[in-house]
Amino acid sequence: MAQFFYTILEQPLTNALIFFYNTIAFQDLGLAIIFLTLAIRLVLFPFFHKSARQQTVMQHLQPKLKAIQEQHKSDRAKQTEAMMALYREHEVNPFSGILFLLVQIPVLITLYYIFLKSLSPETFAPALYSFVHLPETFNATFLGLINLGSRSILMVVLAALAQFFQSKLAMPKRADPNAPLSTQEQIARNMVYVGPALTIFIFFNFPAAVSLYWLASSVFSIIQQIVINKSLVKNGTLGNISKNTG
Repeated sequence: MAQFFYTILEQPLTNALIFFYNTIAFQDLGLAIIFLTLAIRLVLFPFFHKSARQQTVMQHLQPKLKAIQEQHKSDRAKQTEAMMALYREHEVNPFSGILFLLVQIPVLITLYYIFLKSLSPETFAPALYSFVHLPETFNATFLGLINLGSRSILMVVLAALAQFFQSKLAMPKRADPNAPLSTQEQIARNMVYVGPALTIFIFFNFPAAVSLYWLASSVFSIIQQIVINKSLVKNGTLGNISKNTG
């Protein structure tokens, strides 16, 4: 199993990282990590985009779900049936957020394992394909300012802030700010703050290289979320949800 993950994840990611380092990253490991992040997100874009879109629609469906829960509060079977019908109507999967995390976790663990080693040419040499050149010297910094082999509070905080803004973008504006929140709405709004707090807690002792990956991925998610929000408004999806909810 270890050899399997080495072959399909660690070795390809290591080679892509060194390839970017040798070429468009100008031998800056931080820039190489950003280009690697972009490559990962582009390869997995269809999945990430669909998951993020469904999560946004789910957030806007919360008032409708609350109404269903109140309407069928004495009958759990009818409540579940009505909720599933609503999901089918809007073509969303309530578990898409979990699937989104499950896809990211193996990549994150692999990158952590790669960057946990000594960041030197000798460390990466055994994993390189024959056509990927091993650099003679290695600049394990980001713009010459941050040592990516050590922890960086700045990188962790920036990663947490980026995640916070991405989560805020996915949250719908409330028609009535004084109306009570449903349990699901309260959980969703709490996660806007819990997610970044967990990021700080988890990444605090990680090498800055991992935090930079998470920061770059979150910035990509922010741009993607802006595009998704505009798309959902343009095609009338959010408007239809609001009308049905009203």
